[in-house]
Order: sequence, then structure tokens, then C-alpha cells
Amino acid sequence: MRHKILAILLAMFFLVAILGCGGYYMVKDPASGSVYYTTKIKDERGGAVKFTDEKTKTNVTLQNSEIKQIPKKEFKSALEAKEATEMKEAPESKPVKD
Repeated sequence: MRHKILAILLAMFFLVAILGCGGYYMVKDPASGSVYYTTKIKDERGGAVKFTDEKTKTNVTLQNSEIKQIPKKEFKSALEAKEATEMKEAPESKPVKD
């Protein structure tokens, strides 16, 4: 009986750990209106947040921000929309005529 309870508690611990670890976030800079998407946010001194923007792969630090946890589907669609925009804006290579 004791082993069964221990196994159940251990399973619950791992379930909570797995569900609590991952997250998808939309971070908005109210000053500029820029929107960023990330999976990890680190709190800095003075209330700032530091993260890596998944769209541009750049490190960002914001003193003032609005953070919203979003579903994975919304996160993925935001990144795909960015890729589609970049593909559309990229100049097509055309053969040079002599």
C-alpha cells in the first residue's frame, strides 16, 4: 500500500512538473507597440524582463512590458505568419539577360 501511494505521488509530481515547465508567451512593449513571442522569460532587477524573441532570434530586455501566456496553437501561427511575410518580402532572383 505504501509503495502504491508513493508511486501515485511521484507520478503527480512529474505531471505537474511537465505541465508547469513549458509555456508560450506574447510580450508587448507598450512604449513602441512591438510584439514579441517567446517560451522563456527571465525576471531581472528593477522589474525588467529578459527573453529571446523567437521570430528574430534576438535577446530582448524590456523595462516595461505586458506579458500574456498564450496557447501553443496561437504561438505557432504567429511564427508562421512572420515566416510567410519574410518570404513575400524577399526579392526573387531573376536571371540576368546579356
